[in-house]
Amino acid sequence: MSDNMWSYSPTAKFSADTDLTGWKVEATDGSIGRIDKHSGEVGSQYIVVETGVWIFGKEVLLPAGTITSVDTDARTVHVGRTKEQIKNAPEFDTDRHLGSPDYHQRIGTHYTDHPGTPGAPGTPGLR
Repeated sequence: MSDNMWSYSPTAKFSADTDLTGWKVEATDGSIGRIDKHSGEVGSQYIVVETGVWIFGKEVLLPAGTITSVDTDARTVHVGRTKEQIKNAPEFDTDRHLGSPDYHQRIGTHYTDHPGTPGAPGTPGLR
């Protein structure tokens, strides 16, 4: 798993004092929902997205490393993953999230084990 998976990329243009709650989230292939909660804690940065009706209201945890840009004017966060990848992510589990490093490892692995996506092993042009 990428060491930067749980940190905002400088190119995302996220400001730590920005409250992202309620902002729209766009995958590479369309809208996926709105941010329910987020964290700016160093080394554990993430957003929790309420996906709405397109996958029956599932909440998913997306590590900050999946975020490609933050558009403050449009109040939209863009992530470098497809709707399908997010749909297939493990559902957000509040209890495991707060107390289990293995849970973060599992989530991070889900988002990095898809060839052709930023951060995926074997993807050309990665650091």
